Amino acid sequence: MLAAEPPLLPPGTTAWVLSDGKIGDEVQCFGIADALGLAPPRRLIAPRAPWSWATPWGPVDPREAPGRDGSPIAPPFPDIVFAAGRRTVPYLRRIKAASGGRSFTVFVKDPYTGTGTADVIWIPEHDKLRGDNVIVTLTPAHRLRPDVFARARAEPDPRIAPLPHPRVAMVLGGKGVNHDFSAADIANLAEIAGTIAATGASLMVTPSRRTPPGAVAAIRAALAPALAQGRAFVWDGTGENPYAQILAHASAILVTGDSANMVGEATATGVPVHVYEPSGGHPKVTRYLDRLTEVGAVRRWTGRLQSWSYAPIDSAPVTAAAIAERYRAFRARR
Repeated sequence: MLAAEPPLLPPGTTAWVLSDGKIGDEVQCFGIADALGLAPPRRLIAPRAPWSWATPWGPVDPREAPGRDGSPIAPPFPDIVFAAGRRTVPYLRRIKAASGGRSFTVFVKDPYTGTGTADVIWIPEHDKLRGDNVIVTLTPAHRLRPDVFARARAEPDPRIAPLPHPRVAMVLGGKGVNHDFSAADIANLAEIAGTIAATGASLMVTPSRRTPPGAVAAIRAALAPALAQGRAFVWDGTGENPYAQILAHASAILVTGDSANMVGEATATGVPVHVYEPSGGHPKVTRYLDRLTEVGAVRRWTGRLQSWSYAPIDSAPVTAAAIAERYRAFRARR
């Protein structure tokens, strides 16, 4: 019998996830916390104007200061604080000061306020911030670990289980800071759905909160014959989103390239990931997709499904181990 792996952190280590409510940011923080063996509560901040306008450089909203009733950052302060999103930066700095430096701070992604913002900063490879306290990995951390996929395969969702093999996942993002879902994009995605269905594969479609309703409607219309034959599933927003189930049961994935998180989660499966890039874009997104293409995890959509293999990419354990090492050194110094 193999001995259990020793915990990365001392027993009893406490933590918070500091968030302004953006799901994409929270996923990364909780993904790292999961890999560290932590189950931190979420502390939700909501700074008012003008304090929200001044983030990440300004102070916290006085209404949410540590000494105020109902403050999301009221003591006792935890051992570790994870944060992501520019609006959380002032709060992370305030916790560090108010705890007398005892709380170990971790910021996820570029805070735009330099490497001194937190004890540790995690950065995706396609961003440019670097420093002694900066951890760099190819993809973001997330919560879709191998055990999650294993459970999903062992207990198939009844909405997914009847679909014939092979099954293809279609993961949809939406309009964001750098990308738009134009009418042409919607038409292209509907055409892609029809093309995949015409191969005889079952299609499993999961939209996100950002996906335009018109895109879902167009894809559903393109899949009408497959839906009638029981060879397609389009999540309609009711019930729990079977996102993990869809990825776990896919033999190939088509994902829109507007979300680093979604693309990264798709590459955790080890199955071919085809990327459709909606209109717009940004050089750092291009660098990210180029790098994932270079390591053999993704290919841009060229009009047909392709087959290839690669080792699943899971950055959470690497990130967690690096943070744990720095936290132990931090504790030793104190």
